[in-house]
Amino acid sequence: MAAIPTKTTVLVIGGGPGGSYTASVLAREGVEVLLLEADKFPRYHVGESQLPSLRHFLRFIDLEESFENHGFTKKLGAAFKLNQFKRDGYTDFVFDDPKNYSWNTLRSEADELMLRHAITCGALNKNSETGRVTFDYLVDASGRAGICSVKYLKNRHYNPEFKNVAFWTYWTGCSEYKPGTPRAGAPFFEALNDQSGWAWFIQLHVGTSVGVVMKQDVSDAKRAAAGTAGTDRSLYTHYMRGLDCAPNLKAMLSNAKIILKDEKVSVHTASDYSYHSDSYAGPHYRIVGDAGAFIDPYLSSGVHLAISSGLSAAASICASMKGEYSEEDAIRFHHAKVHTSYTRFVLIIRSVYEHIRSQAATTLSGADEDNFDRAFEQFKPVIQGNIDAGTNMTEGDRARLVEFYSRYAFEPSVPEERQDLLEKFGDPIKSLNSADDAQTTAILRSMAARKLLSIGEMNHIDNYVADAVEGFRLRLRRGNIGLDKA
Repeated sequence: MAAIPTKTTVLVIGGGPGGSYTASVLAREGVEVLLLEADKFPRYHVGESQLPSLRHFLRFIDLEESFENHGFTKKLGAAFKLNQFKRDGYTDFVFDDPKNYSWNTLRSEADELMLRHAITCGALNKNSETGRVTFDYLVDASGRAGICSVKYLKNRHYNPEFKNVAFWTYWTGCSEYKPGTPRAGAPFFEALNDQSGWAWFIQLHVGTSVGVVMKQDVSDAKRAAAGTAGTDRSLYTHYMRGLDCAPNLKAMLSNAKIILKDEKVSVHTASDYSYHSDSYAGPHYRIVGDAGAFIDPYLSSGVHLAISSGLSAAASICASMKGEYSEEDAIRFHHAKVHTSYTRFVLIIRSVYEHIRSQAATTLSGADEDNFDRAFEQFKPVIQGNIDAGTNMTEGDRARLVEFYSRYAFEPSVPEERQDLLEKFGDPIKSLNSADDAQTTAILRSMAARKLLSIGEMNHIDNYVADAVEGFRLRLRRGNIGLDKA
């Protein structure tokens, strides 16, 4: 191993998905990169279920085949039950393309694959050493530690509406979701029937990850009440009581056992994990992934946001370094790109929680008006990055946007139903008044609301690249990474 250099062109702090991806892209461009990681890999990390965009981002750096051959569990789609009174909804990744699946990954293994690939691409990696190095550009991919945002800029803000706590552990011998069907083995997300949160069920190649997410104050009150009543208030018992509120999920655990660690039950927990920052870029520095923002695990968006922001960081640095555009232009682009992606997910997750916490309400699934013409004009600029920090948006605007999306986007349906309606009616936005029954209307409205949000970046890197912000788009040509005028 070479000694730590005293100078490098780009210093990347953190060897997780965001840091490793950034380093891989830059190193492949011939840029001198030093990647520093405090932990020794492989190391444990939660966040196992990945979006279908992952394989497309991996393909760009020639890492897709390694993930394909590793043995991770294929993720063909995902099932969600947001309302105990309605059927499950299902998102099918492979309905139009059988190769568009993703994976449920063991993060210790997946993250090590990405870190080793960055080294193979030419990045210099150092772990657990001390020294002093100067650099031309800095990429902060330090995860929740957030070296730039927390230690220096002090501009991290926690989201009180997502002040949740998560509990999880790993099981063996679980049943699977919808056995014997094309949806068999899909990750399953179920709203708790006491409206306090939700639970996850994610099958891995080494067991099943099962977790409960609950409002922090509700969780604290439940544990305190258990102690006052003289019953067990241990973390394990609290976790199991949470699973009691997800009966469909718990049924899949009927013949299962918790995987013991050192012959003991080990329940993991995390809280205060939802936050954002005022800025994600500045003069000669870029912030990527969890170092800048994290929302909530419901949509499995963590790795997607980490590697997509890593790609934006690398491209904006190359554009600035080569003098294509000014550093000020590159800063504005990266900040807006990260902020836009983040706020789109915020909108969806806020709307999800509207359902989780109001399962008995009828207003969220009402169909008394569509308002899509108005919504398109009023909400599209907002969705492009202003839901959290935009100066041109009032609290009333935010509330109306969340209510609109909550009302229309989550009507449970399966891909076959949606495909049949597309073939019959065409564009769902233009066909809202063509349906002749309430169920068809509801599904068309759901499809239209999702289309309005323009969330295609979850599925394919091309959609992420095509999205223009601050007058620029990403240019992804190996050997000529940078920015183009939109």
